[in-house]
Amino acid sequence: MIRAVIFDMDGVLIDAKEWHYEAFNKALSLFGYEISRYEHLITYDGLPTKEKLCMLTLEYGLPERLHDFINTLKQQYTMDLVYEQLRPQFIHEYALSRLKAEGYRLAVASNSVRNTVQVMMEKSCLLDYLEFYLSNQDVEKSKPDPEIYSTAIRRLGLNPGECLTVEDNKNGIQAAQMAGAHVMEVAVVQDVNYQSIINKIHEVNEQEGSR
Repeated sequence: MIRAVIFDMDGVLIDAKEWHYEAFNKALSLFGYEISRYEHLITYDGLPTKEKLCMLTLEYGLPERLHDFINTLKQQYTMDLVYEQLRPQFIHEYALSRLKAEGYRLAVASNSVRNTVQVMMEKSCLLDYLEFYLSNQDVEKSKPDPEIYSTAIRRLGLNPGECLTVEDNKNGIQAAQMAGAHVMEVAVVQDVNYQSIINKIHEVNEQEGSR
């Protein structure tokens, strides 16, 4: 039976894909590099900035000596957009408040850096509903490696089969599946609502109960 829900953040609880794209390209443009929206969605979506930079070095020759500086700039540009544009969304506040009131344990496992997760959860008014959150700085290997989900499941003290993960991209889905958790795949943040989540929980419970 499902006892906990572990959410990805970007593209799930926070509609931040465009912010990450804009911030990353703004930092890259200072050194004459740019990626298209298609590339970002197909190739880079859901990956940590450091990994994106390594890929750009291999594919386009971005000098490694620029990685730390570009990463720092990207994080700052992202925060600028977050403070300017992020607002609480009733659909998510309602979903998490209902789930928590019904006894489900809630956490976030994100490939973003710790400060980004903290600020986004605070500004979206979702932090108080969570037992904890994990960032890419809390694990050795980021998604698609299963480490972050395995770590979250251990911290909850549950079995993988008792956890439902909510994910929007292939890297996160792969990570959750490899960790042994159930997966609810969403296309947009509006898909993350109380009814859709509780329906998925009931679906999983029925499937497990019939085995």
